[in-house]
Amino acid sequence: MYKATYLSPMIPSFDLEETADFFKSVLGFSSVMHTPAYAVYQKDNLTVHLLPAGENVGQMEFYLEVDNIDDLWNAIKDKIRHLKTRGPFDRDYGMREIHIGIPKTNALLFIGQEIKPVG
Repeated sequence: MYKATYLSPMIPSFDLEETADFFKSVLGFSSVMHTPAYAVYQKDNLTVHLLPAGENVGQMEFYLEVDNIDDLWNAIKDKIRHLKTRGPFDRDYGMREIHIGIPKTNALLFIGQEIKPVG
């Protein structure tokens, strides 16, 4: 059906620059993408996504990267009709995504596939 390639936490930050600096300076991560509204940092084959904290602070988010998002969507869409979802759509940062509210949690699962290289 699909192959999961990465699972990354998405961390809300009250100061994106300071949080990014922690991952760079303290933990040795490098920038994959950094804008005022979103950043991705990588170390070895692991990534962490940073986003500004806001109204939903405390909500946990995860980013699952896959190799075939459209096949995955077609396989699961009927099984998740009762959940809050957003079907496949393209993002300006080079990813095609699905969003799913994880049942009985305050967590959101982003599932994405790269459609064009970042940068």
